[in-house]
Amino acid sequence: MADTSSHPERPQGSFDDVSELNNELERIIEAVEEISVELAWMDYDMVALRTSPELLTSMEEVNEAFHRCRAIVCGDPGPQQEMGL
Repeated sequence: MADTSSHPERPQGSFDDVSELNNELERIIEAVEEISVELAWMDYDMVALRTSPELLTSMEEVNEAFHRCRAIVCGDPGPQQEMGL
């Protein structure tokens, strides 16, 4: 039988490094997810505009409403707030 107590102990800094790496990977994953969503919306916009150009005005209004709501809910200053709207 192998003795399980013979495993070398990890230095304390190793746990901190792994924790920091996990946090950084989570931030990268979130950024990639946001980019993926933006690309999906761009693709949708392109298809919608090609099939029905009058949707452009409606989509712009929805997009502006989304940014206003997000700014209110998240407290995130968006382009509308910067422009003084």
